[in-house]
Amino acid sequence: MQEWRISMKTKKLDLLPLKALKVNDFFWNKYTGLVTKEIIPYQWKALNDEVADAEPSYCIDNFKVAAGLKEGTFHGWVFQDTDLAKWLEAVAYSLSYEPNEALEKLADDAIELVGKAQQENGYINTHFTILHPGKQYCNLKEGHELYTTGHFIEAAIAYYEVTGKDKFLNIMKKNADLICDVFHTEKYKNAVPGHEEIELALMKLATVTGDDKYADMAKDFIDRRGTEPNYLFNESKNDDFIDVWHDPNPYINEYGQNHLPVRKQKTAEGHAVRATYLYCAMADIAQKYQDESLFEACENLYNNIVNKRMYITGGIGSSGVMERFTTDYDLPNDTNYSESCASIGLALFCRRMAQITGDSKYIDTMELALMNTVLAGIAMDGKSFFYVNPLEVWPDNCMPATDKNHVKAVRQKWFGCACCPPNIARTLSSLGEYLFMQNDDGLFINMFAGGEYKTTALGGYKRLNIETKFPFEGKITISISDIADKSSEDDAPSDKKIYVRIPEYAQNYKIKINGCDINYKTKNGYAVLSKDDIASAWKGTSIEITFEMPAHFVYANPKVRADAGKVAIKKGPLVYCAEQVDNGENLSSIMVDITKPINEYWDDNVLGGITVIKAHGKTVKHPEKYDNKELYLDTPAELEYKEITFVPYANWGNRGAGEMYTWLRRFC
Repeated sequence: MQEWRISMKTKKLDLLPLKALKVNDFFWNKYTGLVTKEIIPYQWKALNDEVADAEPSYCIDNFKVAAGLKEGTFHGWVFQDTDLAKWLEAVAYSLSYEPNEALEKLADDAIELVGKAQQENGYINTHFTILHPGKQYCNLKEGHELYTTGHFIEAAIAYYEVTGKDKFLNIMKKNADLICDVFHTEKYKNAVPGHEEIELALMKLATVTGDDKYADMAKDFIDRRGTEPNYLFNESKNDDFIDVWHDPNPYINEYGQNHLPVRKQKTAEGHAVRATYLYCAMADIAQKYQDESLFEACENLYNNIVNKRMYITGGIGSSGVMERFTTDYDLPNDTNYSESCASIGLALFCRRMAQITGDSKYIDTMELALMNTVLAGIAMDGKSFFYVNPLEVWPDNCMPATDKNHVKAVRQKWFGCACCPPNIARTLSSLGEYLFMQNDDGLFINMFAGGEYKTTALGGYKRLNIETKFPFEGKITISISDIADKSSEDDAPSDKKIYVRIPEYAQNYKIKINGCDINYKTKNGYAVLSKDDIASAWKGTSIEITFEMPAHFVYANPKVRADAGKVAIKKGPLVYCAEQVDNGENLSSIMVDITKPINEYWDDNVLGGITVIKAHGKTVKHPEKYDNKELYLDTPAELEYKEITFVPYANWGNRGAGEMYTWLRRFC
């Protein structure tokens, strides 16, 4: 039975301030260590069209034209501005743990440019400012104006919270004020965003400013969605409608989660990124307004995703057409979309649900998405990206004008539609926000990452030093010390608790405090450590967490037709895959023997150091002899023994182009 129910006393768990969190982790450093050094500078060059052989962005040029600093016209997608917004957000987060005067100056200059492109009434959008001057909000279903504003609001809040500078925040408050005014007029009384994002951003803005008019606007957008008269469905009939896409097909309400009022939606539908951003806002609003029916909808949607519409890697959105959810158990491996942004949205939604409920099941899903699909979206040098994250790739048939046109066998330097690269950057640079939560009761440890973390959640001002080789080893050591010269607490044990997540994959989970085994209590998937477990205050305490997470075979629900008769391998949160570089070509011919044990070993020479997994199986003997054989044979191919090598899915495609399979055929 669910332990949590909304009440007027419910207060969501807070995130720790990023300034207090310095990740220095064995696993994550391969990525987070690139943010300031490689990713942010590379993406700035991309935004300025300075990356050779990459699709142009036009992003900065568009702002210069809109600001009157340069002659020209608008280029790129209607939402091109958001690439700069997410880049600025990534910069803000990076400055919280790695101050950089030159980078901050670059960001200040970019913010100055945004301000110059702002219209007198507060409006910001280079597409409409340049191509349709004087027009605004004339195509909500396709124009992305509110979506774009949402990303800029998020960036402005992050920049303000890290640097203390309010110029960017004030620019975006003026834009948000315009939205609150416009969308409470008679003309727009039923209007909603075509692409959700503004709702969650307005909720953030209400928190940072203390002005609930922004939260009320977000709630109005949520309450209107899917109701009649249906604004988005009928919008093209308006006299001032500006046709952006020139799409002859009728608008599909499900595509924009506009088919039912949100409280009646029980299945995840439509464009996966839009959906998860909507669900984030629904969770925020449910908590703030203590709306039980809205929270119940969030639970229903979460359960539908994880139980029937999510890939083993935490990828969502199985269709390459409309980047959307389809139907329950429809999870093809070679044509799926699984956009990087969609998994980021899923992680953000899960984090919010965990903040509301204190339930670790949401962290399990969040971790899965972050450590598999999101990480697969960026190369280990930080300079190329996947927009789409399939679970099976045969490079030869990833051809234009086919159902695999969207699938890439190698990461791209940039995209004309480049929403994913800067989204990954802002996610990596804000990693600390996923690791911990806190409330008046104490500290919640969600994900295991080494580093130095400061908190007041344990009484006084404490430093946690965490060491671990997770996710390849299940051992985490936490040392707690005071930061102040003199402790702010007395010698009595603190009444603050530490909640340590017990992952769903953890076996033989044990905790030692100061070298002694403890019998801990559990709550909602967390081990609860309290003053009963320590002899003195939390200062000077050492905590050791150990658990086993052996590599093991995973089988899909038989209703997942694409995975019938197949097997995958997981180790802890990591999904593993087979690559051509290790196993040769034609991976589809390999069959795994599930009766034989899986072997694990550490290899410093593979992908910067990983646990490599070996399994036993069979494959076609002398495959070359079939090159000139007839297409169909009367006898089966001869098989021979094959040792199969698996590496983390997150790291695939970093050793050259080749085939990749996550699910392989099995036999016993």
